[in-house]
Amino acid sequence: MEKNSNSSDFQHIGNTLLRWYKNNARDLPFRKTTDPYKIWICEIVFQQTRINQGLNHYNNFIKRFPDVKTLAEADEDEVLLHWKGLGYYSRAINIHKAAKQIMTDYQGVFPSEYEGILKLKGVGKYTAAAVSSICFNGKMPAVDGNFYRVLSRFFADDFDISNSRAFNYFSELATLIMPEKVGDFNQAMMDLGSEICKPKNPLCGECPVDTDCIAFSLDKISSFPVKTKKVKAENLQLTYYFVHRNGEFLIQQRKDDFIWKKLFEFLPEISEELQSFIKGVKNINHKLTHKNLSIEIFDVEVTSTSVWEALKDSNQYLISDFENFHEKSFPKPLENYIQNSLKD
Repeated sequence: MEKNSNSSDFQHIGNTLLRWYKNNARDLPFRKTTDPYKIWICEIVFQQTRINQGLNHYNNFIKRFPDVKTLAEADEDEVLLHWKGLGYYSRAINIHKAAKQIMTDYQGVFPSEYEGILKLKGVGKYTAAAVSSICFNGKMPAVDGNFYRVLSRFFADDFDISNSRAFNYFSELATLIMPEKVGDFNQAMMDLGSEICKPKNPLCGECPVDTDCIAFSLDKISSFPVKTKKVKAENLQLTYYFVHRNGEFLIQQRKDDFIWKKLFEFLPEISEELQSFIKGVKNINHKLTHKNLSIEIFDVEVTSTSVWEALKDSNQYLISDFENFHEKSFPKPLENYIQNSLKD
C-alpha cells in the first residue's frame, strides 16, 4: 500500500460502512449511551471476552457500580468479586485505580480529551480512542485486532501486525477511509470484524465493501493479516495446600505482581507439623493467556482441634468456609476445587 495515496480515493468506503452500520449495528446496551464511564467499562470488559459471554458481567458490574464515584469508593475486594468470571484481574484493579484517579485529578468528571483519557491507569491507545470518538467526537481510529484484520485484507497489506509499529501503521491506513463520524466508524469496524470479516471463514458475501477489498478480489483473504511473531506459552508449576477442618479452610490474598493479582488462594507452603495431616493430592492443568499451569493441590484435613485452634489464633491466615467462600474471588481452578470438595 502506497502511503501517499489520497484519502479522498477511499472516502466512500467509510461512508459505505456507516450506512451498513446504521442498518446492521448490533443491539447492545452500551450502544444506547454516550456516557464515557459506561463506554470505558464496556471496552475494558470486552477486550478479551466475546460479547455474548461478557454481556451479563458488564450489566451486573454497571448495576453495582453505576458511576465513577461509586466505583472509586468501593472496596477493592468487592470490585474483584464483581469482576469474577472475566479473568485478567489486573484490569479490575486498574479500573478501580483509574476511578480514584478521575475523582482526584479530574474532580469526578471523566476526561474528554484523548490524551487525558490515555493518562488513566490501565487505559491504552485503543480504549482512549474508542471512548474519545464515541463520547466526545474525537477523531482517532480505535485500532484493535478487528482493524488489523479488516484493513490488511482490504488493502492486501502484508505489514506484520506483530510489529511494534503496527498500531501507528494501521492507524494511518484507517484515516484513509475514515469519515467524519469517527465514533460510528469505529463501532462499524468492530462489528464488521466481529460478525463478517472473521479470522476464520469470513462471510465475504455479506460484506458491504467486498467489491473494494483487494484481498477478496485476489482470492487471498486467508493470507491476511500477516503475523510472524508468536508468543510461546510459559509452563508454570504451582503447589497449594488446602488446609481445612469442619467446613473451614485457610486462605491468603495474592499480591499484585503476578498472575491472579489480589485474588485469594490456598496456602503455598505449610509447616512440617501440618504435613502429617495430608490425606491426598490432586493435579490440575489450567491454561491462561501465554501460560500453561500445572497445579498440585494437597488435601490437608486437620483432625486435631488444638492444632486447628492454634492456626486460627495465630492471625497468620485468613479463614473462609464452604458456606460463604463465594463472597471472595478465587482463581477459577481453586474455586472449582472448593466446589468439588463441597460435593465430597
